[in-house]
Amino acid sequence: MVLNTGMRTDIPAYFSKWFMNRIREGYVLVRNPYNPLQVTRYRLDPSVIDILCFGTKNPAPLLPYLDELMAFRMFWFVTMNPYGKELEPNVPSWHKVAMSIHILSEKLGARAVAWRYSPVIVNDTYPVEWHIDNFEVMASELAGTVETCMIAFLDLYEKTIRNYPEGRAVTKDEKAAIGSAFVKIACKYGIRLIGCYEDQDLKQYGVDVSGCMTHQALEHIGNIKLTIPKSEKNVQKRMGTSASITEAELADHLKYGGCILGHDIGEYNTCPHACKYCYANYDQRIVRENFRRHDPKSPYLIGGPIPGERITDARQESWIDNQLSLFDW
Repeated sequence: MVLNTGMRTDIPAYFSKWFMNRIREGYVLVRNPYNPLQVTRYRLDPSVIDILCFGTKNPAPLLPYLDELMAFRMFWFVTMNPYGKELEPNVPSWHKVAMSIHILSEKLGARAVAWRYSPVIVNDTYPVEWHIDNFEVMASELAGTVETCMIAFLDLYEKTIRNYPEGRAVTKDEKAAIGSAFVKIACKYGIRLIGCYEDQDLKQYGVDVSGCMTHQALEHIGNIKLTIPKSEKNVQKRMGTSASITEAELADHLKYGGCILGHDIGEYNTCPHACKYCYANYDQRIVRENFRRHDPKSPYLIGGPIPGERITDARQESWIDNQLSLFDW
């Protein structure tokens, strides 16, 4: 199975001690975000977790524990944007994030670390040319360190509109200008550019819009062959049609390219980065209150058991078919 840690919050940046306590104890308890009385227990065991995926804007706090995590195959999505504190108040500078990416790449290999330049926000402050210039500088810094860069444009979810009312949709022409320029720059520095599956128009400029966590991509990352269960494929099909899913589920889906989502152990309204465009936080007051309730020793990310809850063991199994081979893209 694939286990995610970064679609609802940033665990490496703010909850590293808690996460390592969970790894050492071998399990984690995760509340259903839409029914807090439903709790799922996941075993944190490399025999059933084929890929452990991290999504973060600051890997640094978890880097000292990398050796302890080497029993797992890991894939790191690291967001590195050129924005400042006006949009990402508590995110380190991109230069510091780049240093962490270098460390991850040296330890795990370039195929296990992906750079996310996302969301792409276009307005008078951040015009198309500004993005192109900054992308080149950042790509040159990461040359030889990552194989892929995933870009996604600002999506105007309800929470995003409320928290960042000055945000606007990126136009088709702006996407075309950025996509075509980014492809050339990425190619120059030996990086493969991936776009979200919803931006199929970018394919004509050479952007790979097949997704960043596809079946094939995960096999390449882990140097393994995976047989994805039918139940997981049905979930992806349902998500792809946006049928009977919540806005938050759809946001999770779009954020990671409509690929193999796996299961996430995070919780909404818990990330102190305070990014203005964030869809996962309702408001900062709730985030601060939840963060105060965090106990690094608890099996729950936030708080502890509550009356009436029901804990169910997740159905976990390895998807590896034991035929090890090398996969090329």
